[in-house]
Amino acid sequence: MAGAITHDLPPAADGRQGGPLIVTEDAELLDDLLRLCAAAGARPEVHHGVPEGRGSWEAAPLVLVGDDAARRVRGAARRRGVVLVGRDQDDSGVWKRAVEIGADHVLMLPDGEQWLVDRIADVAEGVGRPALTVGVIGGRGGAGASTLACALAVTSAREGRRTLLVDADPLGGGLDVLLGGEAAEGLRWPAFAASRGRVGGGALEESLPELHALRVLSWDRGDSVTIPAQAVRAVLAAARRRGGTVVVDLPRRVDEGVAEALAQLDLGLLVVPADLRAVAAAKRVASVVGMVLRDLRVAVRGPYTPGLDDREVARLLGLPLVGEVPAESAPLDTGVPPGGAARGPLARFCTAFWQRVPVEGGGV
Repeated sequence: MAGAITHDLPPAADGRQGGPLIVTEDAELLDDLLRLCAAAGARPEVHHGVPEGRGSWEAAPLVLVGDDAARRVRGAARRRGVVLVGRDQDDSGVWKRAVEIGADHVLMLPDGEQWLVDRIADVAEGVGRPALTVGVIGGRGGAGASTLACALAVTSAREGRRTLLVDADPLGGGLDVLLGGEAAEGLRWPAFAASRGRVGGGALEESLPELHALRVLSWDRGDSVTIPAQAVRAVLAAARRRGGTVVVDLPRRVDEGVAEALAQLDLGLLVVPADLRAVAAAKRVASVVGMVLRDLRVAVRGPYTPGLDDREVARLLGLPLVGEVPAESAPLDTGVPPGGAARGPLARFCTAFWQRVPVEGGGV
């Protein structure tokens, strides 16, 4: 059980913070709190009472006070981010003690364990602005959505942003292959299939292959082609917490996992070849995707059928136009990834896109 008195935490100055301060002499409670800190990837500082002098009490991003220590911290300076932790669900006096020490929250173990792990992980990671998350989906098969997704991610990384490219299409052949990194060390989607609750953003980033200055979450060469929706939610939420940009290559079908991915996008790009059959197919894709994603825009790829241009395609679909996606001239077997040639037309398109779209996450 967790009860709230107020909800504010001390702000992060630089996006990264230290571990929590634990104040208790209860050995059993301390063991539990250390276990929860380990689960959240945080290293706490432990004291039996208020630390002497100024420093830890004021500076810690989160203070966990055991109910046994409430009286010993009663005279400490008031601050935000104090949690009073106990075990006795029937002790009504715990609320009075929480008010006396200026606690924001009262938490009872074991019921409140998951809440506390999430809170510790938040302060350990220094949660700031979430990453700008862009999804790319083809209006029909072979539209070039994967190529554009890779180019957007490569361009974002080249401009100095923390960038994660997510392959959400298990039947697409693997974005690591498209980037020339199928043999790169690191985890792929099947390793996260059992993920539930919270995934550490830093641990996720460090576990993935690094290709062309960005991190890539792709598929392995195994038979697994589905990831539970809960795992998709947990992994993308962790990716977004790291800031910067996240680019997601999406399949044209919408199942529960894809719906979870769509729900976490800031905007989507529908890549549509400029012919009438592609426009008809894209209209069906847009109608399904639009039920989940509010901001869907169209990127048109030539060559054009007579009577069609990019503006007409956007009008027929009823979507805002991003522009015309130029063809990638460099062969994919040269080792240069899509968008890898900084002065090439595809890279220039992606650069212009990132300039028009505010990158609120901006993490590096």
